[in-house]
Amino acid sequence: MLSVSNLSVQFGKRVLFDEVNTSFTQGNCYGIIGANGAGKSTFLNILSGKTEPTSGRVFLEPGKRMSVLEQNHNLYDEHTVLETVIMGNQPLFKIKKEMDEIYAKEDFNDADGERVGVLQVEFEEMNGWNADSDAAAMLSNLGISADLHYSLMKDLDGKQKVRVLLAQALFGSPDVLIMDEPTNDLDYETILWLENFLANYDNTVIVVSHDRHFLDAVCTHISDIDFGKINHFSGNYTFWYESSQLAARQRSQQNKKAEEKKKELQEFIMRFSANVAKSKQATSRKKMIDKLNIEGIKPSSRRYPAIIFEREREAGDQILNVEGLEASIEGETLFKGVDINLKKGDKVVVYSRDSRATTAFYEIINNKQKPVAGKFSWGITTSQSYLPLDNSEFFNNDLTLVDWLRQWAKTEEEREEVYIRGFLGKMIFSGEEALKTSKVLSGGEKVRCMLSRMMMMRANVVMLDEPTNHLDLESITAFNNSLKNFKGTVMFTTHDHEFAETVANRVIELTPSGVIDRYMTFDEYMEDPKIKELRTSMYPSKK
Repeated sequence: MLSVSNLSVQFGKRVLFDEVNTSFTQGNCYGIIGANGAGKSTFLNILSGKTEPTSGRVFLEPGKRMSVLEQNHNLYDEHTVLETVIMGNQPLFKIKKEMDEIYAKEDFNDADGERVGVLQVEFEEMNGWNADSDAAAMLSNLGISADLHYSLMKDLDGKQKVRVLLAQALFGSPDVLIMDEPTNDLDYETILWLENFLANYDNTVIVVSHDRHFLDAVCTHISDIDFGKINHFSGNYTFWYESSQLAARQRSQQNKKAEEKKKELQEFIMRFSANVAKSKQATSRKKMIDKLNIEGIKPSSRRYPAIIFEREREAGDQILNVEGLEASIEGETLFKGVDINLKKGDKVVVYSRDSRATTAFYEIINNKQKPVAGKFSWGITTSQSYLPLDNSEFFNNDLTLVDWLRQWAKTEEEREEVYIRGFLGKMIFSGEEALKTSKVLSGGEKVRCMLSRMMMMRANVVMLDEPTNHLDLESITAFNNSLKNFKGTVMFTTHDHEFAETVANRVIELTPSGVIDRYMTFDEYMEDPKIKELRTSMYPSKK
């Protein structure tokens, strides 16, 4: 359906893609992965025609329609919400617009009547008469209430615009759907709806995402950008990751017999196939992983940072006590009546439908913000490290990364340049990169620096507000594994479903009506019918 032939992309002396030949077939969902700078977004822009390759061509089967999730959130500001969604199907929208213009004419004549007749036939064949209701239903599913459907896009906030543009991309079941980071700014419920929608989607989907749970839920194939090429592998992200790690281990096992390696591969595929067969996504899509094959999967060129949290000392039983905590912003209550007692070893995902609430909570317990009411106290044996949502205050200087990190050294050995350079090297700041100034860092580099700072502090309580923002899949995976192994106490907020599910043993939800506190996994919490009912009652109803 969609293919690229002899595709090359070069910027100056840097070759991004080198003679790439590949195709995307109907009914499959391809997750595009690659290290930062590998060219994931560039590739999507080439497929959609927004960027021209240096050489080669993109071919879309005649008569097929491509839809792209729009990244410019202000492009449709002068259009209504409903109209913006319908514009996702341009052939349909053009017919509808022409018919409306003819109907609006004061001097309607016979030629106009004949033209309208032709347009109406085409419109009916495209299911146009149901366009408004279909668009409205999709908007409602994505959390855009009916009273907003005829509002102008410019009157919506940023998160609402994201949902409308997502509805636009999905509208009319395009033959090829291209999405770059579709889960950004979406809440848990909306992401779940999108996962189920795409799991049952009959056409071709090509997606870039850092959300591993999302990739696992929707992808039938992983398309790996590495060494200037793109290779498709059957299976979802977890299968690709585990098999690539297995391939790397086997390559290093020089003395292992070929028969033993083959048996290990077969057992791995059988185990993974059994897990996939049980998943609701595989059942609903009915085309997930017909044949898993590890042949051709090679050790990746990617580098995974060495994120290892250690404690200077073990904390006692008393970690954090919170009583009657309340926070608001401009008179609007974010949360109130928060009474919690954090225990040693707790790994808590702090959740709220309003991200301002979780950020306010962290800022209060780190003495960065005053509460409206209530108090808190840390145990005397605790030491805390905190990764805030906004880390800009840490980088308002001209220090090199070596000198920047040295600020948190505790011993003479840690202050030595050799030690700090070694530390930075493990976090993928090698060679001259360690001498960059902190002001020129990208968002992902700043987060890796903040994680380096936290590791040097060796606290026994770690707090993280949206820690995976700006990180690539490699860093997220290493970070996730580190927190699972950490022996201390963790409080974190994240939109990364896999992160929440695999790390947390407790869920604390902050609402305007109080707090919900349960010892269970994140999925158990979100799927419990009684908790769902309770959660609904604790948020103000939308008008």
